Amino acid sequence: MRSIRPLLAVTGLAAALTLAVTGCGPTEDEAAGGPTAAGSAGSGAAGGAELPADLADKLREHGVDPEKWKNWDKDTWLREAKDFVNPVIEGLWKPERMRSATSPQKTMAAGAGLGDQGATDPEPRPVRAVAEQKPYHRNAAPVGKVFFDAPEGSMVCSATVVKDPKNPGKSNLVWTAGHCVHAGKEGGWYRNIAFVPAYNDLGRSPAELEKAPPPEVAPYGVYWADWVSTSGGWISQGGPTGGEGAPYDYAVMHVKPESGTKSLEETVGVALDVDFAAPAAAGVPVMGAWGYPAAPPYDGALMHKCVDRPGRLTLAPGTPTMWRIGCTMTGGSSGGGWFIQKPGGKLALVSNTSIGPVTAGWLAGPRLDRGAEQIYTTMSDKFAGR
Repeated sequence: MRSIRPLLAVTGLAAALTLAVTGCGPTEDEAAGGPTAAGSAGSGAAGGAELPADLADKLREHGVDPEKWKNWDKDTWLREAKDFVNPVIEGLWKPERMRSATSPQKTMAAGAGLGDQGATDPEPRPVRAVAEQKPYHRNAAPVGKVFFDAPEGSMVCSATVVKDPKNPGKSNLVWTAGHCVHAGKEGGWYRNIAFVPAYNDLGRSPAELEKAPPPEVAPYGVYWADWVSTSGGWISQGGPTGGEGAPYDYAVMHVKPESGTKSLEETVGVALDVDFAAPAAAGVPVMGAWGYPAAPPYDGALMHKCVDRPGRLTLAPGTPTMWRIGCTMTGGSSGGGWFIQKPGGKLALVSNTSIGPVTAGWLAGPRLDRGAEQIYTTMSDKFAGR
């Protein structure tokens, strides 16, 4: 018989997240900031044969050759930090385009890649993901979905609104996985990267979403990444199934609203702390992961969560040890935040979903170390006072 401890832990940690966001719901003005029904960028914006004229003009304004930007060939794919460009394309991420986005799979064969057994704990029992309570803006407002275009088409991940030390109360920072913004060693930056907090606020089914008004789909509107940072380890070592880049699979996005001027934190009403000095796994009684699983048996429409006692996973000798928890969430939950409860009851983000097995029984996420803190601090410094 399975222990009931994970179920009890879900109650406590979920309550903490709920308390962190109560009283901060979308207003009429904020809800109106969702994607517009007018205007279409078409498939060209995703790297097709033709780019809309207005997008081509925006790229030229940024000093980017449109022909190079839309080319996914590894030799010409924009790869370095200075190459990132992501102009706002109003109306591109309409509700129907969001629904069609699929998940970037980051799975590994069961039992594969367990290099340093000294830093790897036994595989955890699967913990069934629990659907988050609705509406999401009252229960988990900082959690949302990331949409982007890749060579395979429109893709989706999960992400979390986090605090900005240099802009207290007015953060525009979002934490996600590196593989949700950059293809790793075989490619470069993805395109048309946007974040939608509390996506599908009322938890509609995919069929119901087809008729849902934009404010239900994107209650706080759409936020475009105007700068993104991920680790050098992910860029140089990340692969289709995570690879040795998985322990470095994290990213920070700075975003701006498609419509309006208020910061993300002011609009959503909350942003979470990031903890770069979390205790060892043995000292953490419970850890929770939130996200929007999109691969079967899930459909990407609903927010889910898993809570479990964390263990350790090392993929190869010499690579950092990762967190691991039992969880049945699948692709699409990638990038979603992992939280612990700090003394006093506040939640802090300590990791993000990176990889899981094809059997979907557990998830692993990177430990946020000094390198992750440097990326976070540099992003905050870059936009200090803005």
